[in-house]
Amino acid sequence: MTSPQTPQDSRFVRLARVCNRHRWRTFLAWVFALIAIQVISSSVGVKEISSFRLPGTESQRAYDLLAKHFPAAKGDTDQIVYRATSGTLTDAAHKQAIEASLKKVKANDDVASVASPFGEGGQLTEDGKIGVASLTYKESTNDIDLDPLKDIQKDAFTARSGTLQVEHGGPGGEAVRFGEEQSSTEGIGIVLAALVLLITFGSLVAAGLPLIATLLALGSALGVITLISHLVDTPDFAAQLASLIGLGVGIDYSLFVVTRFRSEVRAGMDRDLAIEKAIDTAGRTVLFAAITVVIALLGLLLLGLSFMHGVALGAATAVLAVMFSALTIIPALIGGSGLFFDGVLREYDRRGGFRFYGVQKRFGIPGRGFRAKREAKRQHRREEGHGWERWARLVQARPWIAVIVSLAVLLGLAIPALNLRLGSSDAGVDPDGTTTRKAYDLIAEGFGAGTNGSFLLVTELKDKGDKAAAQAVADAVKADKDFTTVSQPAISPDGQVATVTAFPKTGPQEAATTDTLKRLRDDVVPAVEQKTGARVEVGGFTASNEDFSRVVADKLPLFVGVVVLLSALLLLVVFRSVVIPVKAAIMNLLSIGAALGFITLIFQDGHGASLLGIGTGPIESFVPVLMFAIVFGLSMDYEVFLMSRVHEEWVHTNDAHNAVARGLQTTGKVITAAASIMVLVFASFALGDDRIIKLFGLGLASAVFFDAVIIRCLLVPAIMEILGRSAWYIPKWLDRRLPNLAIEPPEERPAAPRPDPVPDPV
Repeated sequence: MTSPQTPQDSRFVRLARVCNRHRWRTFLAWVFALIAIQVISSSVGVKEISSFRLPGTESQRAYDLLAKHFPAAKGDTDQIVYRATSGTLTDAAHKQAIEASLKKVKANDDVASVASPFGEGGQLTEDGKIGVASLTYKESTNDIDLDPLKDIQKDAFTARSGTLQVEHGGPGGEAVRFGEEQSSTEGIGIVLAALVLLITFGSLVAAGLPLIATLLALGSALGVITLISHLVDTPDFAAQLASLIGLGVGIDYSLFVVTRFRSEVRAGMDRDLAIEKAIDTAGRTVLFAAITVVIALLGLLLLGLSFMHGVALGAATAVLAVMFSALTIIPALIGGSGLFFDGVLREYDRRGGFRFYGVQKRFGIPGRGFRAKREAKRQHRREEGHGWERWARLVQARPWIAVIVSLAVLLGLAIPALNLRLGSSDAGVDPDGTTTRKAYDLIAEGFGAGTNGSFLLVTELKDKGDKAAAQAVADAVKADKDFTTVSQPAISPDGQVATVTAFPKTGPQEAATTDTLKRLRDDVVPAVEQKTGARVEVGGFTASNEDFSRVVADKLPLFVGVVVLLSALLLLVVFRSVVIPVKAAIMNLLSIGAALGFITLIFQDGHGASLLGIGTGPIESFVPVLMFAIVFGLSMDYEVFLMSRVHEEWVHTNDAHNAVARGLQTTGKVITAAASIMVLVFASFALGDDRIIKLFGLGLASAVFFDAVIIRCLLVPAIMEILGRSAWYIPKWLDRRLPNLAIEPPEERPAAPRPDPVPDPV
C-alpha cells in the first residue's frame, strides 16, 4: 500500500500516486484523448503549404513579379521527355503517338498548357532523337491531389512503344514517385525497438510498457500537428520528422522510468513506493531532458523561415506528448501490471528464467544447467563489480588516453564537414530506374546538364512594353561564356515585366553553376540595369537554393547561440555548476560535427553511397539546421540522464571520483539501450528511397551512436575524472541567486558541497 501523503511529498510523487491509484482512468483518458484528437484532425484535414517563401531574397522578388504580371504562369512546370530508340521522333508513327498522348494530357482539368516538342516552347535535338514537351499546371503541384497527377503521367505514357521511350520529370513526376514509393518505416523502427526492449528487460510486460505509452502519445501528437497546420505553415515532412523524433525519445523516456522502478523493486522497496520513487527521480530527469530538446527545436523559429515554424512546433509537440506520457501512462501501466510484472521480475532475477507469478510453468531460456551458469556469472559480477563500474574505473585510470583517443576519432569524423556544400539535390540523385531520374538524364544528354537547372531573369521594365530593354537583358546574358542557350524575351500582358530563361553549361548541383549565378548577379545584371534603367531579379532552381543557403547562414549564429545559451542556463540551474554546462555544450557540438562529417562523406563525397542506392550531391540547406536542433536536444538528453545520477551521488558522498563511477554504473545500461533504440529507429528511416529522409535517418543515427558510445561512455567520464571536484564549482553568490530546480527529490537532497576550483591531480 502507498504510504500516507506527507507535506514533503513532491508534485512528482503526487502525480505518480494519482496515476497509480486511478490507473484505468489515466489509461482511458489517454485513449479518449487520442480518439478525440484524431477525429477532429481527420475532419479538418491537413493544410498544405502552397509555397516555400523566402522573404527579402532576390529569387522571391522574381517569383512575386512573375505571379503579379504573369498570372497564367504561376503553376509548376513538368517535362515529358521522349527518346526514339529507332528512327527519329519526327517519324510519322512516333509523332502521331506523341501528339495523341499530349492531347489527353492537355484535357486534364489541372493542366494550363502543353508545349509539344515539335512546336514553340518545346525542345528537339538536331538529330531528332530526344525531345521535351513542357507541361504547365494551373496551380502549384502542392495544391493538386495525387490522383490527377497520376492520371497525367498515365496519359503521357500511352505514347510508349518498343521504339519510343517516354519519361516524366519535374515536381509533378516527383510527387507521383513519392506517392507510389511511400512506405511506413515507423513500423520497422517499432519492431526493432521492441526487440531491444525485450533484450534489455527480459520481459514482454516490461518491454511493452514503453511502446504502449509512446504510441498513445505519438498518435495524439500527430493529430495535434494536423491542427497546427491550420495555424502556421507546416510542410508535409513535419509529421514524419515528428514521428522520427517522438518515437525515439518517447521510448527512451519511458525506458528510463521503468528501469528506475525495476532497480528500486530489486532493492526491496514496496512496488507502490517504487513507482513514486521512479517518477520522483527518473521522472524529474525526463522532464528536464525534454525541456532541453524542446528548447533546441523551438530555436528553429529564430531562422525567420515561415515553413520551418510547423516543423519546430510539430516536433516539440511530439516531445512534450511522449514526455507527459512517461510521467502518467507509465505509472498507471506499471500499477496495472500488478503481480504479473513483479512475479516475472523476481523469478527472472532469482532463477535466470521467466516465470509467471503463481504459475509453475517457466517461459524463457530453458535448461537448469544454462540457468545455473548464468547465475554463477551474475554472482561473479557482483563480487568483482558491475561491468559498467569496471569500465568507468578503467577509463578513470587512464583519463588522458581516453580523452585523446575520443577527440581524435570525433575530430577526424568532423573534418569532412569543413568541405560541406549546401544546396538542393535534384532528380539527378533519384534512384536508378525511376522515371524522374531517366527524364533528368535524357534532358542532360540531349540539351546539356544546365537545361535541368535554368535561371529565370524577371525584368521590371522602366517603360511599359520596352522590348529593346528586354532584348538588351537577353543579349547581355548570351554574351556570357557559361550559358549555352538564352530564350527570347517574353513580355507580360500588361507590358510591365519581361522574362528571359537562361541555361548554364553546368548542372544545377555543380559548384560551377553557383559561381555562374554569382557572376550573373554581381557583374552582368548591374551593368545591363545601368544601361537600360530596368530592374532585373534572378530566380530559378539554383538561385532559390542559393538564397535559402544564404538566409540560413545569416541566421545560424543567432540560432546556435540562443539554443546553446538557454540549454547551458538550464543545466547551470539544475546541476549547480558553471563547468558542467560548458562541458556539455562542447561535447554536443562535437557529436554534431562528427555526424555532419559522416553524412558529408557519404551523400556529398560518395563514399558508400552506392550501397544506399543514392546519388551524390550537395547537402540540403535545411538539413544541418534541423540536425543541429535535433541532435543538440538528444545529446542533452543523454547528458541529463548520465549527469543526474552522477550529481545525485556527488551531493550524497562529496566524492567526485566515485560519483562518476557509480553514475555510469547505474545509467550505462539504460543509456546503451536507449541509444540502441534511437539508432535503430532513426536508421529505419534510411530504408526508404527519399534522399532527404535517408539523410536525416543516417545523420541522426550516427550522431546518437557517436554521442552515446564515444562521448557519454568514454569522453565524459574521462573529463570528469580530470576535473575532479572542480567539475561542480559554482560561485556562492551565483548559487544563492539561482532558482531551485535540482533533479534530486527535496527530502533526499543534502546541502551541495563547495568544491575548490583547482582540479584534483590525476
